[in-house]
Parts: sequence; C-alpha cells; structure tokens
Amino acid sequence: MLDVLQLKHSVNRMPLEKVRGTVNELQLEGIVTEGKTPFSRVHFNTCFAEIEALLQRAGYHRQLDVVGYQGLAYAMFDPSRWEAVEVLRWLKEFVEEAQGKSLSR
Repeated sequence: MLDVLQLKHSVNRMPLEKVRGTVNELQLEGIVTEGKTPFSRVHFNTCFAEIEALLQRAGYHRQLDVVGYQGLAYAMFDPSRWEAVEVLRWLKEFVEEAQGKSLSR
C-alpha cells in the first residue's frame, strides 16, 4: 500500500483532464458517486485537502463534502445544494439498487 506522502503526491500530480468529468458532474448535479471520480476511499481518508485543491485547479471552486454508505460506496457533493442526510439516503438507494441488480443475474 502507498504511504500517505505517496498518495498525496499522486493526487497532486493527477492530470486535470482526469478530473474534468467529476468537475462537470458537480457543477451540473452537485453530486457525484465514486464510479465517476478517479479517487478511492483511501484518497478521501488521507488527502481530502489535496483533492479539493485539485478540483479547484480544474475549475470547481465551491465547498465540497464527502459521505460514504457502510463502506460500500461514497459520494462527493456540494453542501450548499444538498443536505448530507439527503445524499446518504440517495447513496443507500443507489447501493441497494446495485446489489439488487447483481443478485438478479
């Protein structure tokens, strides 16, 4: 596993093109799930400030927050547009729907 400094370095060196989709989604919807970001849970646990700085360099200048649901998924969101409780409910439904689809296969 990468140590914290390596992880922060990798985020700081991440090309802006890699996060533009995330920025676009945040600007449009104000919420983006992990499938649409280049970041893992480990990134958020260790270098959230670096992620915020990277997104600002890519053009997203609003406040950002992250919530996770039972270690199964996370979402980044704009807290001026969404309440954390709303995002958690939405994320719970998102996870349960994905689990339902995988069980029905």
